[in-house]
Amino acid sequence: MHKELIKPEVQSLIEQRNWGALREAVAEWHPAETAELLPELEKGDRGLFFRVLPPDYGTEVFAQMRPEQQDTLLRDLTDEETRRLLADLTPDDRTQLLSELPGTVTQRLMTLLSPEDLREARDLLGYPEESVGRLMTPDYVAVRPDWNAERALEHVRGIGAEPETVAVVYVTDARWRIHGVLSIRRLLAADPDEVVRDIMYHTVIRLAPHDDRENAVRTAERYDLNVLPVVGADGVLLGIVTIDDLIDVAEEEATEDFHRIGGSGLVKTSLREAGVTLLYRKRIGWLLMLVFVNIFSGAGIAYFEETLEAVIALAFFLPLLIDSGGNAGSQSATLMVRALALGDVEMRDWFELLGKELGVAIILGMTMAAGAAFIASWRAPEVLVVVSVTMIAIVVVGSLIGMLMPFVLTRFGMDPATASAPLITSLADISGVLIYFSIASWYLGV
Repeated sequence: MHKELIKPEVQSLIEQRNWGALREAVAEWHPAETAELLPELEKGDRGLFFRVLPPDYGTEVFAQMRPEQQDTLLRDLTDEETRRLLADLTPDDRTQLLSELPGTVTQRLMTLLSPEDLREARDLLGYPEESVGRLMTPDYVAVRPDWNAERALEHVRGIGAEPETVAVVYVTDARWRIHGVLSIRRLLAADPDEVVRDIMYHTVIRLAPHDDRENAVRTAERYDLNVLPVVGADGVLLGIVTIDDLIDVAEEEATEDFHRIGGSGLVKTSLREAGVTLLYRKRIGWLLMLVFVNIFSGAGIAYFEETLEAVIALAFFLPLLIDSGGNAGSQSATLMVRALALGDVEMRDWFELLGKELGVAIILGMTMAAGAAFIASWRAPEVLVVVSVTMIAIVVVGSLIGMLMPFVLTRFGMDPATASAPLITSLADISGVLIYFSIASWYLGV
């Protein structure tokens, strides 16, 4: 379905109040496709269109929408419609909605929940914002270790489609302490009289509710799991985290890292829908700070003004050399930030990586120095040595700054992605100016 092509047809059916034809058309669409189309409709038509959707289908569509789109749609629904929608959402989707909407909207929605859903929502919202507890759903399938396979299957059939997934069955005792895990495939293949204890896996890869959600993504990736149990300190199974939520987390964390590396704040809404004021606020902080940081580059040039006046050819190579150091530093920082985010490297690895980066930087610097020397050989032969030596030094220093900055920030409890490209480039610029003119003054004797 292409939303740009189908949108006029939907608008026309809504204007004609042809709800039957609209339901038939929607029945062929995936909820994700409908979720893309719905926000594109005219304001007054969004609520009408959503009311036409079958309840279960509408809930899936709502769960696929972005928070700001959900907020807009809820304004078009009555309290009773909103109450039914919230009741049909899975606990993890409901928690995500309540945690990302404005506080006043969240308070209104909380009053529409049933006592049971309200208690569940408060429990999940009580966990830290970036924790696994916020992601988990308490709807899972559990059986007892002393049941036989036939009784366990009867239990699963009795539960029906209420849990978010029945692909994995957990084995718990009467106090809900976890003892093992069992795939539904293994349960179906077992002899009806086999005891669950004898066919379950005793080793269970688990998460704690206060674990960082990025840890959940890495754990699922490492062990190739679609569902992970969340277990309390007393061994009680609190809930599960499913792959759809982990994919959303991975995408959000990657987006956040990219934004921070670029020197802007996280823009949670779509770039197309973001206003000028929001984009300005997210970007101005770093840019304004770097205006003052770059004053030091200007001060360095002013300090070596006599050197520059004596050999004016030095000015030609200044942008080339300075940009090379910043580019090398940005490359190094990007590689290191991503490695730290994925858990590929840890804090204790910094010294080993420092040696490796030094070796790579020297080789890169010598290669780039050869290119710079070629340019200097016909443009200004008198500064060829200065340019070549400076290129090596600047690339090495820039690379080491880019490599070390994420570790320094991590050491002080900050996000390593804050070692953004603009910051690394500015620090490389300052050091590059000082290195270039110091070498020039020494070698040329000016």
